[in-house]
Amino acid sequence: MNQLTTTAIVLSRTEYGEADRILTLLTPDHGKLRLMAKGVRRLKSKLAGGIELFSVSNITFIKGRGDMGTLISARLLKHYGRIVTDLERTMLGYELIKQLNKITEDETEQFYFELLQQAFAALDDASVPVPIIRWWFAMQLLRQGGHAPNLQTDTAGHKLDAAQTYDFSFDDMAFVSMPGRGHFNANHIKFLRLGFSNGPPKLLAVVRGSAALIEACAPLIQTLLVSGA
Repeated sequence: MNQLTTTAIVLSRTEYGEADRILTLLTPDHGKLRLMAKGVRRLKSKLAGGIELFSVSNITFIKGRGDMGTLISARLLKHYGRIVTDLERTMLGYELIKQLNKITEDETEQFYFELLQQAFAALDDASVPVPIIRWWFAMQLLRQGGHAPNLQTDTAGHKLDAAQTYDFSFDDMAFVSMPGRGHFNANHIKFLRLGFSNGPPKLLAVVRGSAALIEACAPLIQTLLVSGA
């Protein structure tokens, strides 16, 4: 049987038998894998240290005849250990893993692997606030799914004006001009443009007033996420 090598992130671990685990892993080039890690729960297992949660590992595996393969070896490349020192970051980390495991198919794209890796790096960095990471992740999912809002022109086709205020039309997926009465101004729109770009969450964290901006934009992002599901 041919052995294959790739980079992987653990999405889930299920106890099996007396000493084994069934792993669901996300990879950049083989999609999602379901692998049996034999004997991994034994004290002297060489596999255990390479399949930690909130980590990126180099793995070698054999594909099975069905949807279950076998993990041959695992070597830890990067462990984001500071995540588990903060309960709020740990809980969000679990939430993002679970969310990505639910929405991705077996032949998932490399984007999702890189997205989760960036999320881990941000959760590991105490300077990046948790709400920023949460809503950045949501914006990236919307962008990948083709549900990003129009952040360039309003519902009338006019270029968004820094001097104007706007509300958002979910029917048009664009902002509608509301001079002096809108809930969104140029700062909100610039922040959203940054969030829907392919940059990391740390870019949002360094924006002046980012905490207030993300709080103001969160209901919009949440509604887009629900409507795009």
